[in-house]
Amino acid sequence: MELSAGIQASLAGRYASALFDLASEAGNVSVVESDLDKLDAALAESAELRSLIRNPEVSRSQLAKVATGIAQLLGLAELTRNFLGVLAENRRMGDLPSMIRAFHTIAAAQRGEVSAEVASAHPLSDEQLTELEKKLRAREGRTIKLKSRVDPDLLGGLVVTIGSKRIDSSIRTRLNTLAQAMKG
Repeated sequence: MELSAGIQASLAGRYASALFDLASEAGNVSVVESDLDKLDAALAESAELRSLIRNPEVSRSQLAKVATGIAQLLGLAELTRNFLGVLAENRRMGDLPSMIRAFHTIAAAQRGEVSAEVASAHPLSDEQLTELEKKLRAREGRTIKLKSRVDPDLLGGLVVTIGSKRIDSSIRTRLNTLAQAMKG
């Protein structure tokens, strides 16, 4: 598996890489990935939880109790529970969101997937998303995992981001380009 140097060099990347290796050996990468999705949703939902895991005044033992409680509440697998325990013990719970992103990046790379985000002025139908995914797969030569979001400021068209590449066919950008050309 070839990973970018940025992921391997970052703290979150090293933890995520270690977790991925353990999950791979145990044959339950998808289970851990699902667990991390649950954790990510819990962090997105609860400002108190995000604040708690980053609070330097919370002791290691208190963080361990929080990690155990979260794991039980969400029904996480043993490997994910142990991972949270290690994070609590090493006072790295605050880095959990970036570790989750790094793990997903590593898992997607292993599966030969690439993530893409499409922003549109209006919600895209399932048929439009499927067609866009087919075109991106043909362009990139890899499986595309597509996320969509609505950005009314675009006025129309799409902005597709694949890794560090951006394809901008939005009306907003076209109008800005036209305005710049008219200035001079």
